[in-house]
Amino acid sequence: MVSMAMTVTTKDTTALSDAELAEMADLCVDREPNFDIGFLSKQREEWVLVTHAREGNKLRGYSFCTLERIGGTPSLLLGLLLVDRNAKSDQTLKTILHDQFRRALLAFPDEDVLLGARLTSADGYRAFAGLDDVVPRLGYRPTGEDRAWGRRLAKRFGSEKSIDDKTFVMTVTPGPVGGLDYVASKGVIPEGADGFFKGLKPDKGQRLVVFGWAMAESLATGKLPK
Repeated sequence: MVSMAMTVTTKDTTALSDAELAEMADLCVDREPNFDIGFLSKQREEWVLVTHAREGNKLRGYSFCTLERIGGTPSLLLGLLLVDRNAKSDQTLKTILHDQFRRALLAFPDEDVLLGARLTSADGYRAFAGLDDVVPRLGYRPTGEDRAWGRRLAKRFGSEKSIDDKTFVMTVTPGPVGGLDYVASKGVIPEGADGFFKGLKPDKGQRLVVFGWAMAESLATGKLPK
């Protein structure tokens, strides 16, 4: 059996067709989070870029994101990222992130870039591998500025009042909620990451807001993601 190479494309969400939305919805039609065409259509309106990762003609993952400055800080915000749950889920995640970090370098040359996302499980911490000063993390007490960043990101993700800035848990109900839906096929989850998800109820609209810094040098040398 010949293994197909993974290819990635990114374009403006305004160029996203209804047929592509249907294909994206099919990727989780039989499992949580059950993102349907209606919800994905709203994501098309809320975010600037959409990325598709394919193995041959088969869609393996996708993401809605935007590159913008938050209070002057260069930021890559993942509104939604979903990966097919198979043996190549890690490769799919890396393929998507690599393209988005490449675009961050083009948008913000010679600058550190903040990556912000909402996670549904500890596996999502794999998206932050190689980043600096990830918050929250084991053994670190967030500062007032860290908590302020949590609120800023929650506001960008829909509601500043929906986040507990001590636990970084954001609760948005009712209806579908975006975030990073990914189950690692292999590899190590950062130590202590599971602890941040004790009691978290993704099916009830709860997400953990996580952010970290992609340093300019790592972006420039193509070392992200790890």
